Amino acid sequence: MINTEDIIKIAKYFSIIAHTPGRLRVRVSPKIKEESGNITINDIESLPTRINGIKDIKIKKIIGSVTILYDHNIFAPKLWEDLVKNENLDELTQLINKLAKEVV
Repeated sequence: MINTEDIIKIAKYFSIIAHTPGRLRVRVSPKIKEESGNITINDIESLPTRINGIKDIKIKKIIGSVTILYDHNIFAPKLWEDLVKNENLDELTQLINKLAKEVV
């Protein structure tokens, strides 16, 4: 299972390819395999069911990219850019924790 700290940890391996409000596409460094630990692709793909405001996540392993569809009224585009840049993480952590759905 992936938590907020894991999201922040893996985001440092992302670089933004394209970003419009509601859609973020990032390139994923192959070095992510070295630090991902117990985080699986299924954990990442399941985030829309666990966090309000994230609509869909598409992973393309062959080209090393991830596309995140999100509600830009819940997640301001700047927050995604901050996540990738490893900035303002306290604000982002609080928002993610607030939006986390209870999984029973």
